[in-house]
Amino acid sequence: MAGVLHFLLLLFLHCGSFILISAGPEDGTTTVDSDAAFTTTESLFSAGRTNFSEVPTTGFTTSNSKLTTKPPTTTTTTERLTGDTGKTAERAVSGKDAEEEEGPLELECPPLGLESLKVKDNQLRASSFKRKGLGPHRGRLNIQSGIEDGDIYDGAWCAQYRDKKQWLEVDARQLTRFTGVILQGRNSIWSWDVVHTYKVQFSNDSLVWKPCMNGTEEAVFEGNQDAETPVLALFNTSTVARYIRINPQTWYQNGTDGDICLRAEVLGCTLPDPNNIYAWQTQPAESRDKLDFRHHNYKEMRKLMKLVNEACPDITRIYSIGKSYTGLKLYVMEISDNPGKHELGEPEFRYVAGMHGNEVLGRELLLNLMQYICQEYKRGDQRIVHLVKETRIHLLPSMNPDGYEMAFKKGSELSGWALGRYSYEGIDMNHNFADLNSVMWTAIELETDRSKLINHYFPIPEQYTSEEAFVASETRAVINWMQDIPFVLSANLHGGELVVTYPYDMTRDWAPREHTPTSDESFFRWLATAYASTNQVMSNPDRRPCHNKDFLRYNNIINGADWHNVPGSMNDFSYLHTNCFEVTVELSCDKFPHASELPIEWENNRESLLIYMEQVHRGIKGVVRDKDTEAGIADAIIKVDDIDHHIRSVADGDYWRLLNPGEYRVTASAEGYYPSSRTCYVMYDHYPTICDFRLTKMPKQRLKEILAKGGKLPKDLQLRLRQLRLRKLRVTTKAMNQRRVAAAKRAKRV
Repeated sequence: MAGVLHFLLLLFLHCGSFILISAGPEDGTTTVDSDAAFTTTESLFSAGRTNFSEVPTTGFTTSNSKLTTKPPTTTTTTERLTGDTGKTAERAVSGKDAEEEEGPLELECPPLGLESLKVKDNQLRASSFKRKGLGPHRGRLNIQSGIEDGDIYDGAWCAQYRDKKQWLEVDARQLTRFTGVILQGRNSIWSWDVVHTYKVQFSNDSLVWKPCMNGTEEAVFEGNQDAETPVLALFNTSTVARYIRINPQTWYQNGTDGDICLRAEVLGCTLPDPNNIYAWQTQPAESRDKLDFRHHNYKEMRKLMKLVNEACPDITRIYSIGKSYTGLKLYVMEISDNPGKHELGEPEFRYVAGMHGNEVLGRELLLNLMQYICQEYKRGDQRIVHLVKETRIHLLPSMNPDGYEMAFKKGSELSGWALGRYSYEGIDMNHNFADLNSVMWTAIELETDRSKLINHYFPIPEQYTSEEAFVASETRAVINWMQDIPFVLSANLHGGELVVTYPYDMTRDWAPREHTPTSDESFFRWLATAYASTNQVMSNPDRRPCHNKDFLRYNNIINGADWHNVPGSMNDFSYLHTNCFEVTVELSCDKFPHASELPIEWENNRESLLIYMEQVHRGIKGVVRDKDTEAGIADAIIKVDDIDHHIRSVADGDYWRLLNPGEYRVTASAEGYYPSSRTCYVMYDHYPTICDFRLTKMPKQRLKEILAKGGKLPKDLQLRLRQLRLRKLRVTTKAMNQRRVAAAKRAKRV
């Protein structure tokens, strides 16, 4: 069997041979042998292509910008779009149209996973390193440094010595067809270190090394001119080996203080081991769900949403909440058993992704989620059926479509850390909502009578709503959306870390970081834990930190302000201006994972996404009604004793108050009504406790309503008014008599 697999592997490689591999010694000794037995295959990106910048002296190809699209062709290509139902839609796209719609060219081989942490720390070695914080484990593409000089979480691998003998080594742990390298400089606010040129070597045993050649000469590849722009170098011929080394040749000298520092990603296709007949046991499992796992630009996202809507028209509806600065619509997928209608007592839930356009995993997860819900609902999965019938779900996959399109055109590995983060106007939407925290804290400091303070539904400051205010059109659209729909629970999906944060996101005194809890701290911690504890990566106790903070110490949840100060966040605005509780989920270390990693990311997050949605049914809910007419009362205030944050009933009088299990004294009040209180018990069940209220109108309010309608007063009200007049007359007469007696006594003394 092993011999057959060996033969098939050789047939797959088309030419050459390779030697079997073994783990090499750790002493770092190196021998370079240009005649070593390696398999080389011609790269799909040959030196003759003109779509990459050429360096004549070496003949290799590099690009400091985007992965280019496929070259124009006169032939007709067929694009296959697979929707959630398994149906395949085909359409003809010719020449230039195909280039525009397909976006960046897919790499011949995917990244090994230095950035995504798929490559473990013990797979990285180096000739030397300055200190632990600059060790080989920090030489990962887009890794971010800490803010302190000498931080143990620094922003690159940096060699201890400044000579051409330094190297960073990656052990792929199995035969891999290496096709290219992506390089970055050091991420640091204290130092500027980049590698300008470098060489590459390959080995099967880490002892004998073969250089990457350009004809008869050793190839020298172009590196970085700045610290943040990723630079791609594709090999003219791919090489099959287990180990690869990056060997810097020139670097930014900075007088005599320049260090050899770099961050890298390696491109390669792993090959099957002919001696491993149980490969299925060692390979990561793909998702069992048949979903469209790829990156979707704006047109493809819209197309996919339409396919889902057509597959499940009875439970889905697509609508737009506004447009981006460039005119791209902000599409929302609604999922409910009665799309387009708010049902009495049914809570409204939302997921928002793509606030930062280059943090793309949330976008793809929401597209996967809508496909999955449609499929499972049609299949009769009772968990999904119950969720759809009892919840009105809204999914906004791309809040910043302009930013996404910028990042998408560069490609997953070359978009860097910040390209596409901001709106087209350069606005960071996570700081663009009205700062209601300062309004609240200022009022608390100035008001001596605490009974006059409000703790919810803070109005938006007038200067924020003016047309001159520097507010993104996308932000305005989302605020209007929040005001139109009575959301109860939400999550804002980001990327670049692995943690769930909860309000407040802003520190009270503008400190860089400080724990700043809300009155609902315990429930927010429950919400954050519900997601983090069911996420397969976050809950892994052996995972390493992404960048510069170890969130495992906090069980992968943290108060937002205790991480860093974020004034104007959507989470804080949602809590202070509406009834909605919202957290931020940082989904992955890699902001823009390669398409090959999307199935695993879906598996990591599927249960978390569903569990979190189900939390909207925790706590109490009910309807506040008029005792006489049974009509729902809008804007009734729901107060829970010992929690200084109220919520309000919506148009039909229904309300939802998220609470942890326990016993609560709840009071409902409304203008013109006598308040009513009752004790409500919240259990550990996955459904809310019903706490309805019937409020009695005050006589004055009843009189106002009758007179406003031009009606005649009923006898009971006439009698009540007569009694009130008599009582008022008696009080007035008594007061007048007392004044007369007092005046007479004073006159007598005089």
